[in-house]
Amino acid sequence: MASGLGAASADAVYGFMVAAGFAATGILVSYAEPMELFGGLLIAILGALSVRTFLRGVGEDSKPADARGARGLIPAFVTTFALTISNPMTILAFVALVAGIGASATASSGAAYVLVLGVFVGSALWWLFLVTAASKASARITPCATRWLDLISGLVLLIWGGWIAWGALS
Repeated sequence: MASGLGAASADAVYGFMVAAGFAATGILVSYAEPMELFGGLLIAILGALSVRTFLRGVGEDSKPADARGARGLIPAFVTTFALTISNPMTILAFVALVAGIGASATASSGAAYVLVLGVFVGSALWWLFLVTAASKASARITPCATRWLDLISGLVLLIWGGWIAWGALS
């Protein structure tokens, strides 16, 4: 859970930076449609990559990671925060998120920051759900089941991103 909070905190930092930049420059309002199109396409690409991974069969023979090197909650938080904050895909994902969803939330001046708070809370709750579900079902989740979950989540992202992009074009 500490690792998940590290990732959620990094997400919140990027979300805040993106929201503050858009709010300060007004770019969110003036370029809402192109950004929505870009955001939708980016989300669809992330989904397509997940589907492609499923189709290639990557990870069929992989083994679970060895967690013996873990040293405590704070190192887990800091390590995951650093990994997430240094991941270029995190930056692109937040630009896509704020562009795709935030474009419709420009009615009030603080809407972008409420969106960032929602992203942090949602991410933290998602990690809580994942940690709980993984601890209860760890013996039942096979590599095959993981591959199917990758496919389903990839298809959801692909459809959602396509829907956002289509809405920007309409």
